[in-house]
Amino acid sequence: MTATKEAQTITEALALIDQGLADAQRRNLIASDEVSNLLLDVRLLLAPIEHDPLS
Repeated sequence: MTATKEAQTITEALALIDQGLADAQRRNLIASDEVSNLLLDVRLLLAPIEHDPLS
């Protein structure tokens, strides 16, 4: 994986985290499944960096 692709993936993950944090700040209570879903989304974005068979 190229450095550009890695940087793009990290940028996407950070945007997802920022969006999740912004949503959480507007609410008093967050369900654990929503937190799990956010963490899974971030993991799925970052996993190709660690396990890319083409690199």
